[in-house]
Amino acid sequence: MLGYLKNPEATSKCMREDGWLYTGDVGVMHPDGYLEIKDRSKDIIITGGENVSSVEVESVLYSNPAVNEAAVVAQPDDYWGETPCAFLSLKEGVCPKPPEYEMIEFCRARLPHYMVPKTVVFMAELPKTATGKVQKFTLRDIAYKMGPLAATSRM
Repeated sequence: MLGYLKNPEATSKCMREDGWLYTGDVGVMHPDGYLEIKDRSKDIIITGGENVSSVEVESVLYSNPAVNEAAVVAQPDDYWGETPCAFLSLKEGVCPKPPEYEMIEFCRARLPHYMVPKTVVFMAELPKTATGKVQKFTLRDIAYKMGPLAATSRM
């Protein structure tokens, strides 16, 4: 790779003099030598000192039969720093829309407490790029604008 087109700043961030390409991916190396990519470093949610992989939470949400699309981003929280916020679109024909607390309880039965989304937002369709990738930066902006959760709304 020669670098990012007309973007020397981005090129210098990912291609350093030590010869390594810094992708921003976070992964684990298994004993058999297999590298498993867990998430993007910018998508890790740090809640109360615990690291939450957005991909892990999304995979649980995708296992819900009503969920068509799922994306999880950080929402500011005055107490925890950040908490997971889930954006969901439902499959065609799911009516009525399940209440937010049902999705939270679905996750609570399958995830550690700190990984469970504290907020669930239903959308007709998640915002996407021209290539169909979910625009997490747009969802992060929405979650940030929603602001921190009130202490009384915490579960």
